[in-house]
Amino acid sequence: MKKKIFITGASGFVGSHLVEAAQNLGLEVHAAVRKSSNIRDIEPFVDQFVFPDLGNPQELKSLFNKEQYSYIIHAAAITKAKDENVMRLVNVGYTDSILDAATAAEMPLERISYVSSLAAIGPIPYASEKLITENTPYNPLTVYGRSKEASELMIQQKFKDAPVSIFRPTAVYGPREKDIFILFDTMKKGFDPYIGRNPQKLSFIYVKDLVDVLLKGVIVKQDGLQIYNISDGEVYSRYAMAEIFKEVFQKRMFRMHVPLGLVRSVAEISQRLYRNSSKTPVIYPERLRELTAENWGCDITHAMNNLDFKPQYNLQTGLKESLIWYKENKWL
Repeated sequence: MKKKIFITGASGFVGSHLVEAAQNLGLEVHAAVRKSSNIRDIEPFVDQFVFPDLGNPQELKSLFNKEQYSYIIHAAAITKAKDENVMRLVNVGYTDSILDAATAAEMPLERISYVSSLAAIGPIPYASEKLITENTPYNPLTVYGRSKEASELMIQQKFKDAPVSIFRPTAVYGPREKDIFILFDTMKKGFDPYIGRNPQKLSFIYVKDLVDVLLKGVIVKQDGLQIYNISDGEVYSRYAMAEIFKEVFQKRMFRMHVPLGLVRSVAEISQRLYRNSSKTPVIYPERLRELTAENWGCDITHAMNNLDFKPQYNLQTGLKESLIWYKENKWL
């Protein structure tokens, strides 16, 4: 009999890859989505769609008692919100509800993987001799990062003895990703833009490697609460993606460095202009600080040792595969 897995955020970028990987492992996949979600791409990989109120622990407990899940992966989150209370309601509140229900339900639960973010920790100085570790102090730069910090602290306080694995992926890329894709679309037009001239140390994780380790996070036996930083194990310069893009598309690009002061002024003006709007501007002060952060290099030793995590893709191989997918599917 197949073991059941409950996956939230299944219609999102990471979630869509996650349900496919889970089915390939022989699991019975139950995908938690909104009734308004586009499920076309994931339908072939989902055994059952469920539409719970993730903020209602009693409803979730009833669902868990009925379906008898062995594994839970909580990947649902919002990354943008003007109101920090809304961000916390979803990213902290829903996490609390799911873990509360899961730990109270009578089911054969083995483990829960929670998808946090390296944004919860924030960057470190460029000259730092050490990478970001699981014990690096919290210093998030954005509303999103602060909400992920809050969710992690809530788990550590309320569920410190529960079978939970917290994952902090760095920047995730791959087929169907839409945020970093904006950069590729700009490069396709012949532009290779940067904010300021200060060097940066960046880290990335290919979505296939991320979903692999998230599934290991529920299947591999571990003691109590665990926290894992996740990247491909490498640190890259700010120009690495552009060099790979040029190689794949054999395209010449105009490299430009826009003065930081100018972009900062635009970010501040944008924030004021969007003050009464429900939408978030493309660039705003918090986002600018994140984009220009000096060092996102992180140490993945704990995941390698505890979960036998061995990234199969570096930026060169993963980005090539992604760019070919974007081209073949007429995104680029």
